[in-house]
Amino acid sequence: MAVNINEGSKHMNTGDGETSYTNNSTPQKIGISKSLHVLDEAIKDMINDIGFPKCFKIADLGCSSGPNSLSVISRIIEKIEHLSKENNNEYEVFLSDLHGNDFNNLFKMLPDFYDKLSTNNPSIKCFVSGLPGSFYGRLFPTNSLNFVHSSYSLHWLSQTPQGLESNKENICIAETSPPEILEAYIKQHRKDFSAFLSSRGEEMVRGGRMVLTFVGGRLKDHASLKQGQTTLISLLGKTLAEMVAEGVIKEADLHSFNLPIYPPTKEQVEEIVRSEGSFALNELEEFVLPWDVHVTSSANLDKYGWAKLVTNFIRAFSEPTLAAHFGSSIMNEVFERYGKKMVEVDSKEIPSFPNMVISLTKK
Repeated sequence: MAVNINEGSKHMNTGDGETSYTNNSTPQKIGISKSLHVLDEAIKDMINDIGFPKCFKIADLGCSSGPNSLSVISRIIEKIEHLSKENNNEYEVFLSDLHGNDFNNLFKMLPDFYDKLSTNNPSIKCFVSGLPGSFYGRLFPTNSLNFVHSSYSLHWLSQTPQGLESNKENICIAETSPPEILEAYIKQHRKDFSAFLSSRGEEMVRGGRMVLTFVGGRLKDHASLKQGQTTLISLLGKTLAEMVAEGVIKEADLHSFNLPIYPPTKEQVEEIVRSEGSFALNELEEFVLPWDVHVTSSANLDKYGWAKLVTNFIRAFSEPTLAAHFGSSIMNEVFERYGKKMVEVDSKEIPSFPNMVISLTKK
């Protein structure tokens, strides 16, 4: 029987330590940088459609606890200011994530954020607040938001899909997963993404813009999806299976665990946007990034250094969910074993992971 993950554990590693999300979110930062042209164009089009309201209301959904969220907010404000002929614009910014998110770490970055804003424009007025809650439901009043951004959050499902009992010893869609496993993930994603769009459709003003970047695309069939999920995440499943064989983890615990992650295809995203009906799809672009995109820019790394950086990246987003199910006491051992397996992996054999950025207009 599949066990669902408690919402309180659905967050990235907290704080600013070696395995924190704060220090292991460079791949996401690089992905965001590759989608900035879409963001910039959406802002320009929004201004053309709705002009300059007295106060721009902006939300970053799935903000997490690292520096990427405030970096994007800075970019949005910078672009609006560039297009504005006035110097007295006001901005109300909402940083939203689930209740377990480390908002305190994010708030510690606000003084630097405000300093940089005031350096560029001393008269700027920006008010930032945190908003805990699930973006798969309503978060804001009706017709209250002008611009919504979300990056590397929407491939996380609201819950583990039902009907995964046959996916034993896998923790995601893998090469040995039966066909019904993919169907269960597709069904859950459709339900969740539809709910996300419907909620934002209520909350955003007509002509408002939304830019979403997430893992997905370039995977049109079951076989290619399995291949895309193989390697780094499935290697984590093999690590857990090894610990079951040695009696460290209960077999029932492994068989009842699946990560609530699904990377949708372009066709699935297009169909859901069309059928839900609240938004017009302006742009959809796909791009790929190596799993170790953040490592290749680091000089003089041997295979052990490479393995450690990739392991920390995987640990930063998966540990809270794993710890909630298997217990926090074995997490060091899990990732020590995983790191040793990573040393044996040829980085050239790891397929790049697919990314998608979409721009939407509220009808």
